[in-house]
Amino acid sequence: MRASFTLLPILLLTGVVAPQTRSGQEPIRVEVEAVNLLVTVVDPQGRFVTDLTRDRFRVFEKGREQELTNFSHETDLPLHIGLLIDTSASVRTKLDFEKRAATNFVHAVMRQQDQTLLVEFDAGVTLISDFTNKPSRIADQIKGLRAGGGTALLDAVYAVCRDKMTASGVRRTIVLLSDGADLNSQRSMDETLDMVQRSGVTIYGIGTTGFGADRDKKGEDMLLKLAEDSGGRAFFPYSPDQMADAFDTINQELRSQYSLTYVPKDKDRKGKFRRVKVRLVKGKNLKVRHRKGYYAVPLPEATDSP
Repeated sequence: MRASFTLLPILLLTGVVAPQTRSGQEPIRVEVEAVNLLVTVVDPQGRFVTDLTRDRFRVFEKGREQELTNFSHETDLPLHIGLLIDTSASVRTKLDFEKRAATNFVHAVMRQQDQTLLVEFDAGVTLISDFTNKPSRIADQIKGLRAGGGTALLDAVYAVCRDKMTASGVRRTIVLLSDGADLNSQRSMDETLDMVQRSGVTIYGIGTTGFGADRDKKGEDMLLKLAEDSGGRAFFPYSPDQMADAFDTINQELRSQYSLTYVPKDKDRKGKFRRVKVRLVKGKNLKVRHRKGYYAVPLPEATDSP
């Protein structure tokens, strides 16, 4: 059964009420003791660098170096993927090859321990399929997508981050297919980025404005902002083949990341945003990509068991 997301300040899908943000809305609460960063490293040719050792990485929070408590490659950590597909009227002529590329991606990326959900958005946001480890189930639902209506891109990202990307011990990722032409969202870019950072989601955007029309600079900028601030990447293919290549690159990146964990030296948890920077030792020609930071909120008080 398909379920629409209702953008109210209560988590309707989970029944949990969350604390206030700076914008007056109520997102999920992220209680931070150890911070985990997913890091992608590429060489000047854009190839993924996967053979770096722990001693090559330095992590700084608000300019202060942190001590790594854990380091690993992310090939085995389960993935939770939110596949968000724009089905507004503006993508009608592009939807068929979007569906084909998305279907191939789901079959290629998913392993038994991974889970994917499917959301479509036009003027509203609809959960088509909840998390499943069966790619064929997602593929069957993709086939039935139809285009029509306006575009509520930011609402879609906000709702999925808030209501669905809450599991621990997994990599939380959104793959977003859209022309970026948001016409109907209730949420602002600032509110949405706030929620993305709180949920620890990495966003990969695939823009469709290059297909048969003038490129939409405003739409592309929106996808770029969402992707870059979350540590992901945006792609703007000109053809179905390039779209398939973009999905292939995302698949490769998800298998080529590093996981860095540290316990912040700053113990003050007042809900403020903390900027984080990862640098490489002897990595002058390498590019590092990761999320910009996180929100530190108070940990729950310890209680005695009854």
